[in-house]
Amino acid sequence: VLKLNAPTAGFYLWPQTPDDEEHFTQELFRQQNIVTLPGSYLARDTISGNPGKNRVRIALVAEQQECIEAAERIRGYISDNY
Repeated sequence: VLKLNAPTAGFYLWPQTPDDEEHFTQELFRQQNIVTLPGSYLARDTISGNPGKNRVRIALVAEQQECIEAAERIRGYISDNY
């Protein structure tokens, strides 16, 4: 439900958010108790802007079933709010 490029390796996802990444992160935590990090917090501003803007970092560090449950809750959050 979020646009992203699947990584070839690693355990981070960097999906695009449907609105401001700080607002998205705050509301996802408030409504679904899922912690993500605004992408702009992890990138530096460049002449063309911040490459992390309107993206969040999702770390797939929990057990597989927990990651699946979180993905389902993210889908629910998107469905309810966008």
